[in-house]
This record gives sequence, structure tokens and C-alpha cells, in this order.
Amino acid sequence: MTRKTHDKKVGLMTRMPLTGAILLLSGTTWAADGENLEQLERVIVTAPHGDEPGGGEVLSGKQLTIRQLWAHDSAALLGNTPGVSLQTNGGISSLPSIHGMADDRLRVQVDGMNLISACPNHMNPPLSYIAPTNIGKIQVLNGVVPVSVGGDSIGGAILVDSREPEFATAGQGTLFKGKGGAFYRSNGNGYGSHLSATLAGEALSMTYSGSSAQSDNYKAAREFKPSGLAAVDKGWLDGNEVGSSHYQTLDQSLRLALRHENHLVDLKLGVQHIPYQGYPNQRMDMTDDASEHINLNYKGKYQWGGLDMRAYHSHTRHKMDFDRDKQFVYGPNLPSTIVAPGMPMDTEGNNTGVLIKADILLSERDIFRVGGEYQRYRLNDWWPPSPSSLSGMVDGMGKPATFGGMAPNTFWNLNNGQRDRLGAFAEWEAHWNPQWLTSLGVRVEQVTMDTGPVQGYNDINTGYVASAAAFNARDHQRRDGNVDVTAMARYTQDASRHFEFGYSQKTRSPNLYERYSWSMHGMALIMNNFVGDGNGYLGNPDLEPEVSHTLSVTANWRDAARTSEFKITPYYTYATDYIDAIRCKGSGMMMNALCGGAANNMGSNKFFHLQYANQSARIYGLDVSGSMPLGNNDWGNWKLKGLLSYTNGKNHDTGDDLYNIMPLNAKVMFTHQLDAWDSGLEFVMVKAKNNVSDVRQEMQTPGYGLVNLRSGYSWKQVRLDFGIDNLFDKFYALPLGGAYTGQGTTMSLNGIPWGIPVPGAGRSIYAGMTVEF
Repeated sequence: MTRKTHDKKVGLMTRMPLTGAILLLSGTTWAADGENLEQLERVIVTAPHGDEPGGGEVLSGKQLTIRQLWAHDSAALLGNTPGVSLQTNGGISSLPSIHGMADDRLRVQVDGMNLISACPNHMNPPLSYIAPTNIGKIQVLNGVVPVSVGGDSIGGAILVDSREPEFATAGQGTLFKGKGGAFYRSNGNGYGSHLSATLAGEALSMTYSGSSAQSDNYKAAREFKPSGLAAVDKGWLDGNEVGSSHYQTLDQSLRLALRHENHLVDLKLGVQHIPYQGYPNQRMDMTDDASEHINLNYKGKYQWGGLDMRAYHSHTRHKMDFDRDKQFVYGPNLPSTIVAPGMPMDTEGNNTGVLIKADILLSERDIFRVGGEYQRYRLNDWWPPSPSSLSGMVDGMGKPATFGGMAPNTFWNLNNGQRDRLGAFAEWEAHWNPQWLTSLGVRVEQVTMDTGPVQGYNDINTGYVASAAAFNARDHQRRDGNVDVTAMARYTQDASRHFEFGYSQKTRSPNLYERYSWSMHGMALIMNNFVGDGNGYLGNPDLEPEVSHTLSVTANWRDAARTSEFKITPYYTYATDYIDAIRCKGSGMMMNALCGGAANNMGSNKFFHLQYANQSARIYGLDVSGSMPLGNNDWGNWKLKGLLSYTNGKNHDTGDDLYNIMPLNAKVMFTHQLDAWDSGLEFVMVKAKNNVSDVRQEMQTPGYGLVNLRSGYSWKQVRLDFGIDNLFDKFYALPLGGAYTGQGTTMSLNGIPWGIPVPGAGRSIYAGMTVEF
């Protein structure tokens, strides 16, 4: 949400969408005044830090820059945001969670693009598509999210933007500037570098950005498993080495921006290549991932208000297989007989979107926002046969092989999966007086989904044949009509106190994998999992959209200089048709052959095959944050910051606890600045996680405390940074890390041990340098 600027004449404009910018510019009267683009930017600026609607936060400037110097994962930049926790994924692909909701339940935008993970394990979530050093601002909305921000989600929103384009000032001539840097992290032998350069005049700006990062497996503070071979055909892993936590990534982008008076056209081109990325809580690893995107945006200011239009397209080509720590060769009597040399899995996604938003100043009191959005998504997910040819292969009896367990056909997990969104919204914001502001919004969307016929690896295995036949016999098309409603009121008592109250109804349709993953074959089931619990998942074409009802209150107190601040946000969410999981049992006479067989879904303390199902859930909790000065003297400027978050989630139908709910946690940070030096000492405290999901056999984790230390020195155009994470080398298990599946016979449901949570990293020393020119 945006707020009214002091410029009553032009009103307000929030950020959003484009198509046909040239046509619109040629057919519309430009603003009559002579205000420059800097004034245009004032129109789209949001409220000051800490004033975001719904109790949210804005990360920018120095608080963001310091973490960017050594971060390899964009989601990690959110680590000190109230209400936000991180679910373990790959080394550069963590999944942010807001109040117990993560992944597709959040609206995550990168430069206005609604990106989608093109993988049955969600190995390439939206934030993995932008390098940390390219980010200029992150806005986190963890309460009531305005309908103008986006739909198709039931939780909070994370809006990530690159740095704004820079232009030469009047009379400056040509502007040339840039920044480069590198970092090293001891745990995992991780290192990376980045470079950006801008060449600009008064009307045209061009910026290139490039970055790279890579790491070997990281190590825990002590052994959490026996030392030995990672698998029968793989190398040695020490007992404290977290298998499949290695990665490498390369990002490049080119930006062209053109401005004229109160208008800006901004074109971004980006490419990313991830040669490999291991996943310690998934059965597979990323063995190659290439993506490209084009993003065109127009922003204009007019006498009646503001207009924002966007058109974008992203393409992802993604590959998976067993990488360096997971068994690659499968078959009887290994190693003398080979049946399956690896298990290649391929996906290709194409995502096209068009968005438009207008902010219309009806009066000095009223702002009306209206907009629309169309998104077209296509996804193919196929698994080539393994072996690719049966020539020369033998079966377990030494006879010529006539078929393999994963041959001779290509397995189609999703064949031309389609997910299209068409939506429109209207939002009325009223500034009744200096104390009261209200906002009411409605959003309607139609989500249309479909997919084509599928097939298994062969026509013999019942798990392939019967499942494919049953799925292909059904009508796959689904059409959901979704409605979002938000209502918010803010009361500003005086300059130091304001209070916000809000309600929202939000709706999310299932993703393609939740509706259309179809095979009941045990091996295929465990390859469809994007929550990292080690279980296998079967889709459900009859799923209904999730609908959440959220109440949120935010109270904020601060002094006039904003040196001291205290904020508290309690919230309550009730969700109908919440997509949770039930035990997969197959059907009829095929009980023992489908869903891995009945025996595989009985008992406890092991991995299971599950199926998505609509149930109901409730989530409530509390976020607290604050800061205060401790002193300013000859020894420097001393400050204290802190945050605390508590979330409780329960399945209302079964009484089971919801999966991956972060336990009570807090951070206390002491910061110090003296001339060019700035330092910080951080204490992290996490309570034991005892409330776990029984149906998913989620593991409990003990409580822990960590100490992190950092320091930096700036001198002219050079900045040096040094820090130690987990200063005392404390061993701990990640509460949202999921089940450790980073090594061994991961193709088999219970061929790897159950009961090992993914551990956090032991002590890690890092250093970085940045040079501006």
C-alpha cells in the first residue's frame, strides 16, 4: 500500500505493471507541470520503515547492504525480519515462511514478476532468481496484505526490487560508476564475487550486473550420523558433513532505462545458470538449471494520478538427478548388474504475465486504485528412461533385459501442465483526517488449470499402468473463481504512536503438482515432494482452493527522533480447505501395489506415502520488535535491537499440528558505530520444537542458542567486512530443516534412516571486500 504524498496535485502511485507503453505514451497527455523524475519517484515511495501496512517491514540502505556483502542466498536477507523464518532448501534456494505459511502460500514478487518454481521439489523458488547483491529494497507484509499487491495466496507478501536506475544530473555529462566485491566463508569453503557498472546520461541509463557463488558441503558442529561412504558408489562423508549441501550459481543481468519528464520505461534482461545445487532434505539434486527473463515496465505520473504497467516472460530449463552424495546406480546384485544408471528428471517452464495498475486521486481525501493481471504458465515435467537403452543390459537372473524398472518409456509427470490466472481489483484508500486512514479492497480472479495424458516408464508395472489409466480417464480441466477482500484502518494518535487493525479474506488455488501428480508407484511418489519431509506425495484433482480469514492488529510506539521504537503484532488466521496431507492407501484390489502398498503406510518412525487433501486449519501468533539507544559517547554510538516471534498452527479437522511451524524464537542485537567502524553482536535463541505433524512424521528438535559476531570498516570507496557465525561452534538441528536425505539410497522410501533432522552449520568465519568506483 502507498500513502498520500505532500504533492496533492499528482496524488499517489504504487508499483506495478506494463504492456503497450509506447502506445499509451503516444495517446495520452503528459503531465503539464515541469516536475522531474525525482519527483515521480516520490509518488511511488512507501511509508517510512516500520510503517508498512499490516505490521510489515522495509529493508533497504545500510541494513540491507551489510548482509549483502557475504550472503549467498537472497532469502537469507530476511533473517532479522519479525515473523519471517527460513525453511531449508538448497544453498541458494531457502524458502521464506511468514507466520507458518511458505512457498506458494505467499505472494513473492521479484521486480514485479510473479515467478513460479518449475520443479516437483520446488528447487528454484522465486527468490532464487535474483542475486542478493542485485537487490535494492525488500518489502515484507506479514499482516493484512492489500489486494493491490496480488492474489492467489493466503499468507503474507514479499516484494523484492532491484536498485532503481541512476541517471546523470543536469549538466553532469556522462555518469559512470560501479561496484565490485568478493567474499569467502570458511565452512564449506564458500566464496563468491560480484560486479556492477552503470553508464548513464540524463535520459538514458544502462547497467550491467554479474555475480557468482559456490560452496562445498557445509559441516555441523559435531557428528550427527556415522562416517563412511555417502553411498555404495560414492565417496566418503565425515560424520559432521551435511551431504548434498554444495552449490554453484552464476547470474547476469542487463538493464536499460529511459526517462522523460515524469515518465520512465525500464527494461531488464536476466540470465541465470546453476550448474549444480545439492539438497540435503530432498531425494534428488539439481544437476543443471538455466533460466532467462525479460521484464518491461512503464511508470508515469499524470495530473489525475499515476499509471504502472508491466509485461514479463521467464523461461526455465531444469534438470535433476543423483549428484555426488546420493546413490547413482540401482539394480539387483550391485555392482555386477546395472538396471538403472541414475534417474534423470527434466522440467521446462514458461511464465508470461501482464499487469496494469492505476492510482486515481479522486480528492484530497480519497485515492482509488484499480488494476488487472493476466498470467499464463506452462510446465512440462518428464523423466527420461534409465537406462536410455536396454542394449547389453541383463536382468537380475543374468538374462537379457526386456525392460528396466525405469524403462523403456519416458515417464510423464506433467504433460503440458497449464495454469492461467485472470484477475482484477479495486481498492479505496481514504485519509479522513490526520489521525484516521482506512482502506477497503476487493479482488476477483479466475484460475484455469489443465494437463494432458500421462504415461509411466513401462506397461508392466501396476503402479504405472493402473495409475496412468485412472488419471487419463478423468477430465483434468479445473476452473476456480476466487475472491479476496481486505479492510484496514490506521489510527495515528500522534507522531510517536499509531495503531492498525485489519481483516482479510484471501484465496489460493492448488499448484499443478498438488492437483496433477498422479503416479501411485512408490518411487514416483517420493520424487514429488516440495516440503522436505522425506515422504512421497500424490496429487488430488478434486482439491478446492484454500481460503484464509486473517485478523491482525499492530501497535507501534516510538520517539520523535525514531531512535527508540517498539512494535507488537498479534494475528489470527482460520483457513478453510487448507491443503494438508493424509496417508495414501491406494484403492480396491490394487491396495498392495499402489501407493507403495499398505505395509509401507502403517506404523511410525519412518517415511510414508501421502496424498494432498482439503482440511481446515488455524494459525495464531505474535510478533514483537524494538530498538533503543544505549549511549553515544567518545567510545561510539551504541544501540540495542531485538525481535521475538511465536506461531502456533493446528489442523482443525484432525487436531494434528501443522507442518514446519517455527517454535518460539528471539534475537537480540547489540550494534556499535565509531567513525568508519561498525560492529554487531547477535544472540539467537530458539525454543525446542515439540509440536510436530504426526501424519508427516515430522521430527522434534531441541532448543538452542547461537552467538554471531560481525565488524566492518569503510574507507573512501573501500569497505572491509569480517564476521563469525556460530561463534562457539554450537551443534543444533534446524527446526524448519526437514528430514536429512542428503546421502545414500534415496530412491527407496525407507532405504535411508528416518529420524535425522538437517543440522545447522557449525562455526563459520567469513570475510568480504567491496570497492566502489
